[in-house]
Amino acid sequence: MKNNTSKLTACGASLSLALTLGLSSGIAQNNTTNSAANTATAQTQTMAQARSISNGQKAKIRGVVVDRQSDMLTVKDETGSNVQVKIDGNTNIKSKKFFGSGKSYAAELLTRGLYLEAQGRGDSVGTLVAEKIRFGEDDLRNAQALDARVNPVEERVGAAEQNAQRLSGQLDELVAISNAARGGAKAAQDTADAAVSGVNATNTRITELDDYAVQSAATVNFKIGSSVLSPEAKTQLDTVAQGATGIKGFVMEVTGYADSTGNSVRNRALSQRRAEAVIQYLVETHGVPLRRILPSYGYGDANSVADNTTKEGRAQNRRVEVKLLVSKGLTNSVEVRNPNQQSVDQATPQQ
Repeated sequence: MKNNTSKLTACGASLSLALTLGLSSGIAQNNTTNSAANTATAQTQTMAQARSISNGQKAKIRGVVVDRQSDMLTVKDETGSNVQVKIDGNTNIKSKKFFGSGKSYAAELLTRGLYLEAQGRGDSVGTLVAEKIRFGEDDLRNAQALDARVNPVEERVGAAEQNAQRLSGQLDELVAISNAARGGAKAAQDTADAAVSGVNATNTRITELDDYAVQSAATVNFKIGSSVLSPEAKTQLDTVAQGATGIKGFVMEVTGYADSTGNSVRNRALSQRRAEAVIQYLVETHGVPLRRILPSYGYGDANSVADNTTKEGRAQNRRVEVKLLVSKGLTNSVEVRNPNQQSVDQATPQQ
């Protein structure tokens, strides 16, 4: 009898050790796989969108800074391609003015979201080495406001931490089940699989925090040369604002556009005024918090949705697009299976 008891105790200890090693190996393997997949996806997207400047070629580009690494800017130009722009000690950086010379700025102030014009020559690796960089002072202020907007991200991270604590409690329950099932290898394996599944769900939830889904969208149109909202436009904005009621963690993206009538500088200014008119209506009429509205941007006559050579097409291009975005990390549910139950316990999604 004593020998049988000793054998059972040794068997239970061996199963516990196997479970612990299995959990550690599965979690490490999962994290490595996710990291490699994310890196490969990012590299593929960068290569697909890159535009190269020939060595010694003189070039001028206009676009928005979408990334910055040290002295290297990634600029998405007006064709939708990414151009690498290098800043060095010889780069002349100033704001644009209609009369006189603009104000000089330090290279450190060039941040994501800034619409700029860069002029220089290509180097041996296809990078544009900037000799001059020019931008509007309003564009710089808007870009700085965009870069400083961290509050929505902090809210999403807080929600993810609460969900991680809830999943931690579920994992403790699974460990207790495995301890009770030491007498059967199959029960221990089922528990280990369920624990790894819970960790995978947690990793997926955190990864999706900054991945947004469009909850609803609206396009409002304007008369020629006007930034005044029509009654029909206000009705459309009312619907978007009502759709945000009761939703947590949402943000609104507002972008303005113009048709090709007139010069590009005036069209950009007009499209920006249209976007600001939409934001003013949402804030003053519906009380939408400013922290929920991303900095507006006017694209001018770029990104047309219809033919600018026809009256009907130009009418469609005089528009502002409004999108209600919600983080997938706050809306997707997390599922964990308990091997000793037939049902599935599902975490309640946060709105």
